[in-house]
Amino acid sequence: MKAARIFVVLMFMFMMMTACNAAPAAAEPNSPGSVTEVSGSDSATTSPDAAAGTPEICSTDAHGCAVFKPGDVVKIGMGAPMTGGDASYGFDISQGGTIAVQDSGEFEGFKFVLVVEDDGGTAEGGAAVANKFASDPALVAVAGHIYSGATSAAIPIYEKAGIVMLSPSASLPTLTTLGSAVFNRIVFTDARQGPPAAEYLFNKLNVRKLAVLHDGSDYGKGLAETVAAKFTELGGEVVITEAITKGETDYTPVLSAVAAKNPESVYFGGYTAEGAVIVNQMKQTGLENAIFFGDDGTYGADFLSRTGANGEGAFATIAPIPADSPEKAAFDAAYLEQFGKEAGTLSPYTWNGYDSVSALIAAVKSVAVVGNDGNLYVPRGALISAVRNLTDFHGISGTYTCDAVGECNTLPPTFVMVKDGAWVPAP
Repeated sequence: MKAARIFVVLMFMFMMMTACNAAPAAAEPNSPGSVTEVSGSDSATTSPDAAAGTPEICSTDAHGCAVFKPGDVVKIGMGAPMTGGDASYGFDISQGGTIAVQDSGEFEGFKFVLVVEDDGGTAEGGAAVANKFASDPALVAVAGHIYSGATSAAIPIYEKAGIVMLSPSASLPTLTTLGSAVFNRIVFTDARQGPPAAEYLFNKLNVRKLAVLHDGSDYGKGLAETVAAKFTELGGEVVITEAITKGETDYTPVLSAVAAKNPESVYFGGYTAEGAVIVNQMKQTGLENAIFFGDDGTYGADFLSRTGANGEGAFATIAPIPADSPEKAAFDAAYLEQFGKEAGTLSPYTWNGYDSVSALIAAVKSVAVVGNDGNLYVPRGALISAVRNLTDFHGISGTYTCDAVGECNTLPPTFVMVKDGAWVPAP
């Protein structure tokens, strides 16, 4: 009996050792659009496991791979205001992005699509859209967000999810000081927009007494503060600084307080809806002789239609209008044909919308791999790196190279003014 017990124990130990040394069971293949969360360094080699078909990069990429079966579409997201007083910017930029998808074509039989969600241009909306995008395993990149406040709230969410961003228009300078690996932009920053505006006011328009208004947003307040600081440095006097409440239709109490300070110009940091109300109420509050000077957020056909004759003589800073080229001509023609408006009339970022989506799709194509199983694999970490290292990307609106923190634009702003009911280059 003792010998039998010893034999049983030895057999049990042998079986346990055999089980421990056995190869693990093969994992179930990923579902369409699923994300494999693993850690490690990037690699472009193909997995030796040809039967599985999964490229090795998916097991070494810091954020894993988005996986697409034949027939699936690769999604590029965009968060933008699509309703409300600033919707013209959302429509314009996303329409530029739509044409970029058409022009970019397919990759190894896989199609791309632009998914646009309404974030209202607010921090709350930006976070909500970012969470929605982060939960979609088929979404690999975001061309946005459009507004700075929404972008600021969205960045931490995309950072955690490993989703790369390339904004066409979010210009708040601090967005690239957050240490984000995923956020990049092709628009100039307000650090480049604000000082030239102050210099134009002081040197070109000979303004010495300036009133500064803003809408309280990260973008509007930050830009207004930048203009005020530079204007003071130049020797001008900021006679009053006031914040307005977004979404209101009566700013006469604030404007009356501003008029009491006798400014020669009113600088406004904010967007079209509120900027138009200010312009329309300046004459009835004693500011009929003050120059209205806005920013890239107040430019566009919507401002003209809202202000009418009151808008005559208003100024703004915008992104440079792209130089004429065959690519620009083709895009402008396609935009007019599809959307019934001239490119650049709804916002100054029509072409930036095209370029941000085009650059993201080009980056996806540069890192994507088709496995032996016929699935498309997009390594998220490698895609983040590809966008951050964008070099000499030739877009319609410029040639872009991103630096270490994701700034891809060094161009100065252009000055425009309203003359005879239209935006024209300022002298």
